[in-house]
Amino acid sequence: MWQLTPLFFGKIWACLTVLDSVDRADELPKSRLGKAITYARNQRTALNKVIDYGSIDFSNNASERNMKSFVIGRKNWPFSTSPAGAKATAIWMTLIESAKANHVDPRDYITHLLEKIPQLPEFPKKEDLEAYLPWNFSRALATAIELP
Repeated sequence: MWQLTPLFFGKIWACLTVLDSVDRADELPKSRLGKAITYARNQRTALNKVIDYGSIDFSNNASERNMKSFVIGRKNWPFSTSPAGAKATAIWMTLIESAKANHVDPRDYITHLLEKIPQLPEFPKKEDLEAYLPWNFSRALATAIELP
């Protein structure tokens, strides 16, 4: 992943200041460049956070790519026409996409959850549930308990 340096954004803010002060014609704020400068200024705090935490992805491409399967399949899920159905779809998609994002086979992960979660006490503690998060899931744990 490409990381932005504070020097890079320092140059951008300096450039925006110069562009803003040089020959401010009436059409500049309404032009595409003027709108881009205004947008960047309004988002300066958020953009500076990217600098402070350099591993933040500068685009939302990964999020959009993860949602693509949902967008493609939504016409095939007629039970999502009710609020309860939409909530169920959101829960399942969250489980599946979280597993994929953590390099876990969604089928193995969901099978593991469906087998193990019902065995927990009625009101499990947060610490007990953390073991079932996809980044804590291990294939060894799932296969070690399988019947012969």
